[in-house]
Amino acid sequence: MTRSEARELAAHLIYEMDYIDEAPSQAIEARMEREYYDGLASENDIYADHPSKKQMAYIRTCVEGVSDHMSELDEKISQFSVGWNLKRISRLTKAALRLAIYEILYVDDVPTGVAINECVELTRKYEEEEIVSFVNGILGSFARSLKEQEK
Repeated sequence: MTRSEARELAAHLIYEMDYIDEAPSQAIEARMEREYYDGLASENDIYADHPSKKQMAYIRTCVEGVSDHMSELDEKISQFSVGWNLKRISRLTKAALRLAIYEILYVDDVPTGVAINECVELTRKYEEEEIVSFVNGILGSFARSLKEQEK
């Protein structure tokens, strides 16, 4: 399993957090339990391989981090999604955006450009091209604002 695939699994779990009333750690444990996880393989190829310990640590860091910073991440999405209400953005797109912004702000070994590209590619896998452009625009504006703050 690649880091991109681990990121996609993290996005799936972040997406689920909108629907369930569980602590992130409990949700991760339940979804990554071998029997449950293996059952998903027939629905999505991403579940064909179980994550390594290193990938699990990355997934856990991202899911728990996004959960801990949800309000801040949603505020950033709202700030840079000009003309769009947060409720209008699909939950999967929101999950991908939350993950990308979290990575940009808090994961030191993920360069901003990589976080943006990975989010765009993940969105492309599940959404229409119009949404992909929207996501790219939000993240590009967010990245530019960070550069301006650094000056």
